[in-house]
Amino acid sequence: MVHGLRHHLVLFAGLSLGVLILPGCAGPGKKLEPPRITLTHIQVQEIKVFETAFQIELRVFNTNDLALEIKGLDCEVELNDKHFATGVSNQKTKIPPYDTATMPVTVYSSVLDLVRSLIDSSTKEKLKYKLKGRLHLGGGLLVPSVVSFESEGELSLPEPTGTRAKNTSTARELS
Repeated sequence: MVHGLRHHLVLFAGLSLGVLILPGCAGPGKKLEPPRITLTHIQVQEIKVFETAFQIELRVFNTNDLALEIKGLDCEVELNDKHFATGVSNQKTKIPPYDTATMPVTVYSSVLDLVRSLIDSSTKEKLKYKLKGRLHLGGGLLVPSVVSFESEGELSLPEPTGTRAKNTSTARELS
């Protein structure tokens, strides 16, 4: 009887260890590559006395051989190395393997941050931007629940209806 109990304890300990180790993997022998995120569009959505809301569009590149189930994201936007806006999105998106999807995100900028950015950009044709944030993923034990990302590029100012962006990005898994 003691031998049977010991066998069950060893089996339970082994399974528990496996459950703790596997979340960093995307399958046997594979690691989840963090998706690349780029800013593709920004547009003023609403102007209020103390804040301005912008609708930004992010492109998410899934370079893995498994689908990514995105439950939401949070992000911060910097313009010319100064904080500009913060936002979150609860839009659920599933991106097939080796594919992309766009996600709309509403970001909010205080009047102070907006004025600071306008003064800083008044003599420039392009603005440097930096986007930092976290993707919140679903998908079970084999996929990390949070992946952080960074993206940077330039925004062209001349377009009056919105601004398209030139991008470079890096992403990393949040430990």
